[in-house]
Order: sequence, then structure tokens, then C-alpha cells
Amino acid sequence: MNMTQAPLTKTTCPYCGVGCGVAVPSGAERNTPVAGDASHPVNKGRLCSKGSLLGETTGLENRLLHPMRNGARIGWDEALDEVATKFSSIIAEHGPDAVAFYVSGQLLTEDYYVANKLMKGFIGSGNIDTNSRLCMSSAVAAHKRAFGEDVVPGCYEDFEEADLVILVGSNTAWCHPILYQRLLAARERRGTRIIVIDPRRTATCDEADLHLAIAPGADLALFNALFCELAACGASDPAFITAHTEGLDEALDAALLAHPSLAATAEACGLDPDTLETFIRWFAETERVVTAFSQGINQSQSGVDQANAIINCHLLTGRIGRPGMGPFSLTGQPNAMGGREVGGLANQLAAHLDFSESACGLLARFWESDRIASSPGLKAVDLFDAVADGRIKALWIMATNPVVSLPDADAVRKALLDCEFVVLSDCIAGTDTAACADLLLPAVAWGEKDGTVTNSERRISRQRAFMLPAGEARPDWWIISEVARRMGFADAFAYGSSADIFREHARLSGFENEGSRIFDISALSEITDADYDALSSLQWPLREGGGTARLFADGGFPTPSGRARFTAVSPVPRAASARFPFTLNSGRLRDQWHTMTRTGLSPTLGSNAQEPEAEINDLDARDVGIEDGGLVRIVTEYGAAIFRARVTAAQRRGSLFVPIHWSSENSAGSGAGRLAHRARDPLSGQPAFKHTPARAEAVAPLWRAFFLTRTEIAKPQYGYFARRRVEGGFLYELAGIGPGDGPPDVENLAPAHGAVEYVEMRDKHAGALRQAALLGGRLEKCLILTRQGALPPRDWLIGLLASESLSEEDRRTLLSGRGAGASGGEGRIVCACMGVRAGAIHAAIASGAADVAAIGECTGAGTNCGSCRPEIRLLIAQHRKDEAA
Repeated sequence: MNMTQAPLTKTTCPYCGVGCGVAVPSGAERNTPVAGDASHPVNKGRLCSKGSLLGETTGLENRLLHPMRNGARIGWDEALDEVATKFSSIIAEHGPDAVAFYVSGQLLTEDYYVANKLMKGFIGSGNIDTNSRLCMSSAVAAHKRAFGEDVVPGCYEDFEEADLVILVGSNTAWCHPILYQRLLAARERRGTRIIVIDPRRTATCDEADLHLAIAPGADLALFNALFCELAACGASDPAFITAHTEGLDEALDAALLAHPSLAATAEACGLDPDTLETFIRWFAETERVVTAFSQGINQSQSGVDQANAIINCHLLTGRIGRPGMGPFSLTGQPNAMGGREVGGLANQLAAHLDFSESACGLLARFWESDRIASSPGLKAVDLFDAVADGRIKALWIMATNPVVSLPDADAVRKALLDCEFVVLSDCIAGTDTAACADLLLPAVAWGEKDGTVTNSERRISRQRAFMLPAGEARPDWWIISEVARRMGFADAFAYGSSADIFREHARLSGFENEGSRIFDISALSEITDADYDALSSLQWPLREGGGTARLFADGGFPTPSGRARFTAVSPVPRAASARFPFTLNSGRLRDQWHTMTRTGLSPTLGSNAQEPEAEINDLDARDVGIEDGGLVRIVTEYGAAIFRARVTAAQRRGSLFVPIHWSSENSAGSGAGRLAHRARDPLSGQPAFKHTPARAEAVAPLWRAFFLTRTEIAKPQYGYFARRRVEGGFLYELAGIGPGDGPPDVENLAPAHGAVEYVEMRDKHAGALRQAALLGGRLEKCLILTRQGALPPRDWLIGLLASESLSEEDRRTLLSGRGAGASGGEGRIVCACMGVRAGAIHAAIASGAADVAAIGECTGAGTNCGSCRPEIRLLIAQHRKDEAA
């Protein structure tokens, strides 16, 4: 279908918090390509690799299509009655705090609102928390301490109007790529300086003017030092401080105690003193400064204090609320902000209300309920502890996979398996969490959902449906409302559409507000269904229409005094461990999302990072005997997992990094959550995923193999496996680790069905086995195994798997692993947006393409979202190095 001619449905990307607009042909079939919405103010038509390939993830593979009880299909009425009856009986016997909801930034605001209303407004417990607790709750707490309300002051235009942008604990090039490209485009126009503060040398550092490879957890010491030095050198704004802030003396005294000298701070932060001085000087001499922070700040035992230390520096200099300046929290999920608006966190009520007596009374009047929760509920880690010890007896999980994503994940799995009643609403059937649930409820997926989301800059955008729901899937708000009706609350949940819920949400934001809360979208409280359907993106507050890009320009803050508050913060030293000498960090990869239930469906997205890799510094790897491309076991107090080793100088000494995306569904337990410690920020409850004590051990496999198959097989029971979707089927990387891991063959991995023709080559002396099974002239499955030596490239064989028939030459060379004419287009996909592989880039370099722009002209690589450009530069540099050798 020609997307330039067909009517388009305009919706919003379901991945990161940037909130890009997406355009899809109306009434599109599943797997239809999508495009960026050129009219959307966030991305103006551009999409990152994940957004560009959303079409590949809209099929029915692994979809949950019907309500299921313990593996058996049941009807909706039976399922909804069971949830309502079970929750009601447990509440009647044990009280409202014996039940809980665990929800997600993947929900739409309308879904979130109804879930929060049911739990806090009518069940009467605060026990609803969200997976956003894991990514941005420290920023929420810091905003409330400093500003009086959870408010991001700035907007994306500030990145384009700043003269200095500091990216702290954020691999923005990969995790928020469209925003990063907007920054780079502005830099071309105005010469913006970019500073990256991160222990790792990430892709974001590729364009940085200065990289502070800070010691893990030293951010608070760094920003306290900046705070002190700004005060000492006269960079403060006395007029702003006097008129609009309070608490400076206490905050500065605490910072000075922790900052005896620049030399001492440089040593504590693991930085060269000259680098530290340059950072401070650039900040001091530049008025238009944006400091953007993400998980490297938030996911810490001092996450709230670290965020407040950043805010302190902006309050001191008065650099807030004006174009090109301010602290900026980058959220990780598409609707983390929307969840905060409706009280999705256990310590919040809807509409930015807290648990004060007056706020609870306001909510009781609006919802006409005498059952309003009067105190905060349990935060995520504590909530699952309560499941484990039996205090919570019924748990409803919505649109998330906590058995993979929470710290000490194996304990979470056990808690769910032991829980009296676990419900999961999701669009995916085969997840680690689904395996632990008693009842599965099919929810609509992206492309079927209708509602709103709010991005990192307070911009509300529509997600619109362009496909009919799959199977018997229903909207989350509908599922929750039907349960609420069956629990006796029908009048309060008589919604007919997402528009009904949005109008109520908007009315609540303005109810008895009178300007006391900045969050206010009451201008939309009487919006018609037609206007809701056509709603363009707007930034709150929206009291009288229009929208607001920046806040606090007038110096007024929603605190009792009307002043912003400096916060006194001090670093807390962490003791070193001889048993666990490394610091384990975890995070996202460029082309994957969360636990890969969606991005894992795309063969293109799976080609760049093909296995779960652990990054380790080259000197550390040498010390512990780990080789690049070998296997490494990472061990923490909570578990152990095996990864493919990636040895790199980009990783700081003493640190390890693993991706968060793999689970026991697609690997032999190579999940970051099962390794992460339980330490968390005392105020926000956010887990400290960036600082788990760990050790690394080399693993010598008994054998190594890969297995290609057209059909998915049962999870291999070996010490190491990793599965990914490829064109035409699945690829399994395998290794034998222990004495029970006998080498496989094709037949025991996937027993044959039909008249299969086998071809085989065995070399007992070399310990090699190569087998293939053909059916009707096409390749069905193939196993390549070795006890020593290298395995061949996978790409040519993957191409054969996707082919409907093999040529005679293909059959002759099948077991070599590489055909005689295979070249050029091989290797991992470097540019997922344009589908360009490493082989094509190597060929372009060899033909004379000398820079990223020339590679783009030859191949198209790097010409869309740009997140692959650092990798292209590395390939060019490696080619030059090889030529010089």
C-alpha cells in the first residue's frame, strides 16, 4: 500500500519516553510497514530503528488471544467473575491490603486511571505500584522535594536552544535516539557543546566534546563539587535565589563538607583533575545549560539525592524555566509520565495529589467514595516481598514482566508460584511471568489500543487503533471496569469508551485546584468524542487550552512558600567487597526493548546484538582469563548467569555491563534481574540496578554449536543457550557447560516429521559435527557443532533457511556453513532502519567511502535515526587499522 496516498492513522510509538508520532495506513493488515508522522512536533517524521520496524511486531506470533486458566481456555464472563470473586473474598477475610496491582508504563493513561481508581478509590488500599518505579521514581521524589510537585520544567526545544547540554547517566544516542538527533542537528546550527557523564564509553560519547568516565556511584560527589565551585566563583544568581528559593545555606554547608578540594573530588570520582575543572568551567561560563539525566542517576541507592544535586546547581544559577536551560529527567517508557499523572505509583494519588487528609478528602468527594486509601501502599520490591511472605494473597499484574525485570528475580518467580491467586493481563502469552500466573487475560496490543500517553516533556499524544483486536483481546480499562462492576462498584465504572475516562481524568485535574497543582488539563474536561479522536499533541498544564512548554519562568513554585527548595545532600560511601570486586551495571541496547516480547519478533532488530553479551574492560579480562567472544559467568549474591564476553576498552576498569533484555524464555537465564541486588533508594524505593557487587569467571565450554530451524523448539536444556528470530525461522546459540550437557544432534533437538532427508559430516578427531535436514527440497534445520576451533558465519545458512528451495550448489556446500559466492551483504545488521549489514559497509569502505556520510550515500546506513553512526565509525577505524598493520 502506498503510504503517501492511503488514508493514515496517526498514533504514537510505544517504546521510549520521547513520544514520537507514527503514521500507519488506516485499516492496515498486520506486519504492514509504518512511517514517522511528519506533522508530529516531537519527531517530524523520523523514527529510530525500533519505531521504524514496529510493523514487524504486529503479527499474532505469541499473542495471548483468549482468557486462560492454568493453560485451559475459558470465557470472559467466567474469567472476570473469578477475578472479582477471588479479590472480594480475600478483602472480606483479610482486608484491602491483602490484594495488590502491579502495573506498567506500557498502559495508556486511561487504563492507568481506572486501575488506580479501583485500587485506591474503591478497594481502599494503596497497593498499586508500577514498573516505572524501576526507572524514574527517584526523579519523581527529587522533583517533589525541590519544586513541590512532580514536574519536568523544560521541553525538547531546550535541547536545541542550549549552548551546553550535559547528559548524565544516559546513553541518549541509543535510548532516546530521536531526541539525540535533534540535539546533534542543533549543534550543527549553533555549535552546542555536549558533555557525557557515564562510567562507560557509550555511543553517546561519540559526538561528545567531553566525556567524564566517572566512577560508578560518584555522581553525587561530582554535582556537590560543581555546586560548591559555582558558588565560589560567583556564577550564582543572587536575585533569583533571594526571590524564589529557600534552603541554600543548609544545602551549601552539606556540599562543602563532602567537597574538601577539587583534587579530592577528582580522586573520589576517578577523574583527571583537568577534566573536572573543564566541566566546572564550561558550566559556570555558559548560561544556557540543560542537564538531562536518566537511569544512571535514578537507579542508585542515592538516586533522589543525585537528582536533587543536579537541580541544586540549576537553582543556584537561576538556570531554569527559560529557553535552553534547566534540569531534565528523561523517562524510559512511553507513558511513565501519564502513570505519574493518575497516581500509578504507590505513594501518590491521582492528579498529583498526595496522601494528606485534605487530598484524600478531595478525592473522596470527586469519586463519591467513602473507601479512599488513606496511606501509601507498598513500593515494587516491598510489594513482592509481601507476596512472598503471604501478606498479599492476590496480585493482578498488568502489561509487564516482573519475573525478568525486578531485582532478585528468582525470588520474585518463587513468590508468584507460591501466591494464592495471580492474574496477568497482557497481550503476550509466553513470558516468564505468564508461566507463574493462575489466570491470563488477553489485552489489546499497540495498533489495537485507543487512548493517550504523555512523554518526557509533558506532551499528551494519542495512541489510536488501526487494527481490530486480536482474538478476544480487550482494552485494559474495559477489563478493569468489568471486574470493578462485578465487585459492586458499577456506577463508578460505567465507562463506554476511553474518551469517557479521559474526560473524567481531565475534570479531576482541575477539581478544587485553584492553581495549587501545576498538573491541570481541565481545559479538556468537556472534550467531545470527535474532538478526542482528533486530539493533537499538547503539553500540560492546559487550564484554558493551548499548552505550556516551559514552567517556572516567573519563579513561582507549587510549594507552601511558593519557593523552590535547595536540598542538602551528602554522598554515602559504599564498602568494597573482596568476594565481589566488580560493579555490575545493566541497561538497554539500541535495537531491543524491555524483555523482547515485542522487539524479539523482528529478525532485523535481532541481528545487531545477537546474544546476551557482558562487557568487560580489556585489562580486567586479561587478569581473569576471559577472551573476547568467549563465555563468562557473572556471579552476585543473588544468582549467576552466563554471557558471551565482549572485551572492550570502552568499559571502565572494575565495571561490568549486561543488557536487561534476555529472559529464561530466550536464554539459559542470562537475565540481568536475577543478578541485581535488592538495594534501593530509601526515599523513592527505586532499585540500584547500576551498582550490584559482582565477580566474573571465565567459562570453558565442552562444545559450542548453533542450530537453525524453521520452527521454534522446546527450550534447550544446556548450560548456555540464546535464541533469536531470523528470517524464515529461529537461531539457537548453544554451549555445553557441565558434565550433564552432552552434545546434541538434529534429531534430539527437533524430532523429524515427514520424509526428511538428512545430510551429515562428522570429524571425530576435530570434534566437529555438521548436520542438516531437508524436506521437499528446502532446508528445515541445521546443526553446526565443534569441540574446538571456530564456528562458521551464520548469515549464509540463515539465507538458505529463508529460501523455499536449494540449488545444487547450495546442497554441495551446505555443511561448510558458507557458500562459494557468499559476500558483501553478510554479517550482523548495523543499520536496522535501512537493513544494512556489516558486509555491505565493509565493501563500501573498501571501494573508497571514507566517512559516515559517504557510507550513507553508498548504502543508506546512518541516514535515518542515526543511532548506528558510532558503529559505522568504529568499522571505518578498524578498516584503517587493519590496512596499516
